[in-house]
Amino acid sequence: MRFMVIVKATPETEKEGALPDPQLVAEMGKYNEELMKAGVLLALDGLHPSSKGARVKFSGKSRTVVDGPFTEAKELIAGFSILQVKSLEEAIEWVKRGPNCSADDYEVEIRQVFEMEDFAPILSEEQIQHKVELRAELPNQTANK
Repeated sequence: MRFMVIVKATPETEKEGALPDPQLVAEMGKYNEELMKAGVLLALDGLHPSSKGARVKFSGKSRTVVDGPFTEAKELIAGFSILQVKSLEEAIEWVKRGPNCSADDYEVEIRQVFEMEDFAPILSEEQIQHKVELRAELPNQTANK
């Protein structure tokens, strides 16, 4: 099972040009290496503040772009990782082992990622296999850019 670990933003992570404390970077590096050695880490990245982003609102055929920053820091994402583990409980245990990334309170959300097999009730086996094959090509296309 794959789980996305979503690190929620804080007022500190939303500050323009703010970088984490070097000690925290070292602690996160050690934790990330632990995840890698255990073979559960598939991806991870931090995100720039919302002031460097945009939102696209869909309404029928209309598209409206809203530039950041966005006001509710607790509703925003500061970073993420993808873990491959056997259960939600295992994902929770890995997240609890991570360093505290803020002097303030913050949340980390854990959400299971859909696998193509989860769509078996609405897709044929051929459709699922086709989507699995397309997904398998993604890393190859990224590596070629």
